Amino acid sequence: MFLTKSYDIADYNYGGYPGSRSIEEMLQNGMLILDKWQGPTSRDAAAEVKKVLHARKTGYSGTLDPMVSGVLPVCLNNACKIMPALQGMEKEYAGVMKLHRDVPENEMRKIITGFTGKIRQMPPVRSAVARRERTRDIYGLEILDIDGRNVAFRVRCEAGTYVRKLCHDIGLKIGGAHMSELRRTRAGRFGESMTAKMHEVADAYAEWKESGDESIRNFILPVEAGVEHLKKVIMKDSAVYAVASGSPLYTAGVSRVQEGIAKDELVAVLTLKGELVSIGNAGMGSSDMLKGKGIAVKTDRVIMDKNVYKR
Repeated sequence: MFLTKSYDIADYNYGGYPGSRSIEEMLQNGMLILDKWQGPTSRDAAAEVKKVLHARKTGYSGTLDPMVSGVLPVCLNNACKIMPALQGMEKEYAGVMKLHRDVPENEMRKIITGFTGKIRQMPPVRSAVARRERTRDIYGLEILDIDGRNVAFRVRCEAGTYVRKLCHDIGLKIGGAHMSELRRTRAGRFGESMTAKMHEVADAYAEWKESGDESIRNFILPVEAGVEHLKKVIMKDSAVYAVASGSPLYTAGVSRVQEGIAKDELVAVLTLKGELVSIGNAGMGSSDMLKGKGIAVKTDRVIMDKNVYKR
């Protein structure tokens, strides 16, 4: 729910709705949800996107092991600035755990229930983080099917959870187990239905360059899709140039605010047309943005070019 501070009307001489952008603009300020295939590292997969789309820069959120497939958000060019907003998203995986001995189904299901909620994990030796025990939340863990010693499962978990280690730790309770297959099915709000395969993206881009066919739109999301989960502050058109130049957003430039914003929370700052101008930390809570004076949002990353709106 949004709380209104002032009833402002957008000036259509400047900017435009995210959905009305040209393909060139989408490629400069967009993202795609890649269906990563088994084999390459996440870095290699993002590099392939960069090559195929002739991008200046790409960035990805949520590293997948080489042999793990599935949902990998990849930002393009200027949209890489929103990477802080994509950190820490809840993940969902579907996988297969191979048991090292025969385990009765009722015992298996009973053991599984002990691995939901908060668990302690030591990152594996070959990991990108320091090897010290960490607490991670397992929001849901269910058995989908059992075929002999193969256990198909689905897990919803906090970012940074090592599913391979989770399978190993379950195995310690039942005489041994290891992860044999894994696929990420969701990262935050981005699910499998939103993914694009690399060959589909390559073909669509080639079609656009050769014939002007715009089917590439089916795969490129506007940069605003990457901050959908953040709370929003809607600004007046008169304040856009200053914020796009790196200035904080002051309360005088606020038009509407989403309810429930807390001081220091990461928020998205949008125009009246829904264009992402910047992300930053709230200088005050929602109610104070409406009634108080001062800095409403401390600008961290500017996404919009300052010349889109008039000074």
